[in-house]
Amino acid sequence: MTLVVFCSGQGPQRSDMFALTGNAPEAVNVFAHAATLLGGRDPGKMVQIDSDDTLHQNRVGQILCTLQALAATATLRDALPRRLIIAGYSVGEVAAWSVAGLIDATITLDLVARRASAMDASSRPGDGLLFVRGLSYRAVEDLCNYHDAAIAIVNPGDAYVLGGAGVALDVIAEVAKKMGAARAARLAVNVASHTARLAAASSEFRKVLDRAPTKRWPDPNVRLFSGIDGSPVVNISVGLNKLAKQISHTVQWACCLEGCVEAGASVFFELGPGRALSEMAARAYPDIPARSLEDFRTLQGARAWLARACAKSGDGENVRRHPAFDADPTHTPTR
Repeated sequence: MTLVVFCSGQGPQRSDMFALTGNAPEAVNVFAHAATLLGGRDPGKMVQIDSDDTLHQNRVGQILCTLQALAATATLRDALPRRLIIAGYSVGEVAAWSVAGLIDATITLDLVARRASAMDASSRPGDGLLFVRGLSYRAVEDLCNYHDAAIAIVNPGDAYVLGGAGVALDVIAEVAKKMGAARAARLAVNVASHTARLAAASSEFRKVLDRAPTKRWPDPNVRLFSGIDGSPVVNISVGLNKLAKQISHTVQWACCLEGCVEAGASVFFELGPGRALSEMAARAYPDIPARSLEDFRTLQGARAWLARACAKSGDGENVRRHPAFDADPTHTPTR
């Protein structure tokens, strides 16, 4: 039985997103590096004073959300067990590679910035994402085909994220509601992520990944899942291909969750920002405890809960021995 760590996607950026990690001494380096990618601005102050529109710009949002995952990992490294399952949602999948110990944290932030820039360069004005819940896959697929949109993410429980031109998404939202959808609402993302509209960005990001220093082999105690098919990464080159393709291919998040459970998941823990992934997991697998870092008022509370959860699952003896967190944080791994 194993702890599952979720790395969140963009969308829930807000003023208190770094409430627990912003002042943590373990996270100073990643916050400082993120600042260099944000024009020298302190991310902690930025989220408190900037408008929602600024925080939800594609490049800014991807950097901020990745920063939270990396900062939380650095801060909670002593509470995480040796055996881990890791899955990342959308841009969170890039962070997941760092949490798995395959890419250095600062390099991961650089990669995310390059990823966002590639997406922006190939995106069309007005593109975005739409959340729809309560319709069948076939019904949603038909709507997308008719209105020139695409299914970007498949979540459990008949919940989907669609990508395309904003005008088309607005029409789909209205039609979906008339068809009985429980919810149809635009998301605060201004690119059509995980659709063929960003095929050029996938090609560009693969070139970027090819130049990035990574570990040669996954750690045998860590199972990292690819978003586009819900399968574990067993070969680094193949995994990087999928990581690049994910920009322009549907994310099969329901399959990722299923894979986590089949791999022996005993606890779900989301690094944030937000609670979307832990709440999805709790609805899909109510017998498995699921929490987000945002559920806790203090880091000590989060560590205590993780210790209890891992002890119950039999992982307690492995806490503080995860090799991905014992490495020198200034060391750059080689391919």
